[in-house]
Amino acid sequence: MSSVALNQPAPDFEAEATGDQIVKLSDLKGKNVIIYFYPKDNTPGCTTEGQDFRDRIAQFSQLDTEIFGVSRDGLKAHANFRAKHDFPFHLISDKDETLCKLFDVIKLKKLYGKEHLGIERSTFLIDKGGVLRHAWRGVKVPGHADAVLEAVKAL
Repeated sequence: MSSVALNQPAPDFEAEATGDQIVKLSDLKGKNVIIYFYPKDNTPGCTTEGQDFRDRIAQFSQLDTEIFGVSRDGLKAHANFRAKHDFPFHLISDKDETLCKLFDVIKLKKLYGKEHLGIERSTFLIDKGGVLRHAWRGVKVPGHADAVLEAVKAL
């Protein structure tokens, strides 16, 4: 599997998601797709980011846009996180880091002075033709969902 590059077709993938869904990128042609990677369910920044996308879901839906959150958490944790915050979109479990590697979001991070490999908060926008149009890496949550929405509007 190759990795993603801006203005190139995004490689097809298949992944397990909440609601017993199998998300296959090729099945989403004709829709814009937002894939946002976040470090961990039920942590403050990740919760706020999910809520920001949730609160704009009507606007994204009007623009034929599907949203998927991705982390290394399992499906059960995802289902609880999704239900607790009423996320209207599915969360993809990437325990084996297949998508994380495809989108190159595993980075060396520091927490309390210790280094570890973790997910760098990142968002990707794939257009209706399956082409990667935007990549946001090292995302800061405040204002991010609005920036993504504006990018979708500009497609």
